Amino acid sequence: MFNRLTETVSVAPQIAPEDCATAAAQGFTVIINNRPEDEVPGQPAGAGIAAAAAAAGLRYVAIPVDHSGISLPQIEAMQAELAAPGAHILAFCRSGTRSCHLWALASAKSGAEPEAIVSAAAEGGYDLASMAPVLKHLATAG
Repeated sequence: MFNRLTETVSVAPQIAPEDCATAAAQGFTVIINNRPEDEVPGQPAGAGIAAAAAAAGLRYVAIPVDHSGISLPQIEAMQAELAAPGAHILAFCRSGTRSCHLWALASAKSGAEPEAIVSAAAEGGYDLASMAPVLKHLATAG
């Protein structure tokens, strides 16, 4: 259910509050919600996941990405989470794809090698080959 991208970052499709205890048992320390509230009917509320994360001893962060795409403030917020000491992150959205894209962009902006980002995403089940030019630009622009 959790798709590993690096030693400290995994992404997943929508999680439920009860998944927070599983995440904690697997060593995660942070849950990042990349899904806007009420994106679809019946979607678990962020507040419920936040409460379950807290009960499991996890930090909860919301960096919602909607249909308009990923912005620089979202990339910078993800960068800050990736750089947090000791963070072992589980990010989720509807399918895991937005979370993977946001991780990739934040990683490139932090200077990670674009080829390594694309490779790590592929190992996690996500094809980011089409993002390579943007990742290269971010990696060189800082």
